[in-house]
Amino acid sequence: MSLDPSLIEDPYEFQKLLGFEIEDWSEDYARFRLPITDKLGNRYGIPHGGVYASLIDTVMGFAACYTGDPETRRLAMTLSLNVNYLAQPKGTVLIAEGRRTGGGRKSIFAEASITDDTGVTVATGTGVFRYRST
Repeated sequence: MSLDPSLIEDPYEFQKLLGFEIEDWSEDYARFRLPITDKLGNRYGIPHGGVYASLIDTVMGFAACYTGDPETRRLAMTLSLNVNYLAQPKGTVLIAEGRRTGGGRKSIFAEASITDDTGVTVATGTGVFRYRST
């Protein structure tokens, strides 16, 4: 895993709020890391389902939008998002991985999974995205 530092974008406000960071980004692939903190918890003290949905949505979007050129940004909008909640995390960090699985000039299909740092798969998802015109 070698992420070109010039490709790392400044965090946007929602990213700062949740606290996730990009770890790897390449053609059709992205990976984010999010330490589990109390502020992410629901009434039961485990990460809120919206945290998983946000990570899955974001990591798939990044996987679909890689250009390899810091001067050429590509953006996409989510058209459909499906999330499967599978288990509670046992570790202290969530690791989201997204992959572009298909699509064409305007639409993209992707899948994602979230594991914790002990290897437990806590959520998976799929999505359909549309490239934004500039």
